Amino acid sequence: MSKTYRVAVIGRTGRGNYGHGIDTVWADVPQTQVVAVADDDKMGLAAAAKRLKVDKAFADYRSMLDEMKPDIVAIAPRWIDKHAEMAIECAQRGMHLYMEKPFCPTLEQADAVVAACEKAHVKLVISHQTRYSPRVEAVQKFIAEGKLGRVIEYRGRGKEDAKRGGGEDTWVLGSHIMDLIRAFGGHPQWCFGSVTQQGKPITKADVIDGNEGIGPLAGDAIRATYAMPDGSTAYFGSVRGAGGNPSRFGLQILGTAGVIEILTGHIPSTKFSPDPSWAGRGGKPWQELTTAGLGAVEPIKDGGLHGGNVLAVQDLLKAIEENREPRGGVYEARGATEMIVAIFESQRQGKPVSLPLANRKNPLTMLA
Repeated sequence: MSKTYRVAVIGRTGRGNYGHGIDTVWADVPQTQVVAVADDDKMGLAAAAKRLKVDKAFADYRSMLDEMKPDIVAIAPRWIDKHAEMAIECAQRGMHLYMEKPFCPTLEQADAVVAACEKAHVKLVISHQTRYSPRVEAVQKFIAEGKLGRVIEYRGRGKEDAKRGGGEDTWVLGSHIMDLIRAFGGHPQWCFGSVTQQGKPITKADVIDGNEGIGPLAGDAIRATYAMPDGSTAYFGSVRGAGGNPSRFGLQILGTAGVIEILTGHIPSTKFSPDPSWAGRGGKPWQELTTAGLGAVEPIKDGGLHGGNVLAVQDLLKAIEENREPRGGVYEARGATEMIVAIFESQRQGKPVSLPLANRKNPLTMLA
């Protein structure tokens, strides 16, 4: 790298805090230095300043941006209600971004962030850590070499826990799965979605104010079908209380020559079954697909979410230096968001909807 990048961190104690290590990843990226932190919670700000070992601490993040003039800003809160506002303020000042997922609660906001980044030539990376996993690259290579045959289906599921399963699970964790579907299959052409509450199609009466700044939210069961550009079909589902143990949270890619299962993380469990029946009738056991090859020992130590954050930040720096779009950049962030919103828009219209969506507002505010 040609320089050391000055980083400022925005947190919101009690409203998403500092995300999944979005504030601390920089300690393991030598080309960066955290110079300031902002948090409107006094005690949270003091704790963050101590944790990040910075002297400059601000109650107002805008004041921090204006005084410190960082090269990169880490938008760390898990709550997403202020993501667009913060990102636009940073982009208007020419500051690059690393942002906790999900991206934004509406496509209208996502479009505004994209426009601000384009106007200022700012790079934004969303923290879909699995997108940066070397095992994703291994799977992409495996498929490109024809070892899975022709891809026919993608099957993704959320964590489906007793509290968040359904709409909230789709937003908070389904974002990772949507991004993985796009990493392998591109952006869908249309979506046919179903959103139900206790077995019945949602109505305006079912809409609540969602957790984590999601805004209007509904549904304890989500079922979605997507038409992919290559002629394959993608599915996503989340049903409250239906989570498996161990969890099914991840993605299966089904081809004419077998099945790949990839979970989430820095070095996620990634297995291949060379069974065209997809049902174990081929008599061939699942094998781990590692970065060294099928059945080989994985040479890379799993660094968890932190390891994924490091890879994402390193790509952000390279994208800045090379003036290219990051692997998990602002368009990828908007694309995953659009896949989620499309489910609710399809439910509202009662039919498949084409992507990109014509309606950029929150469909749940438009229910009859």
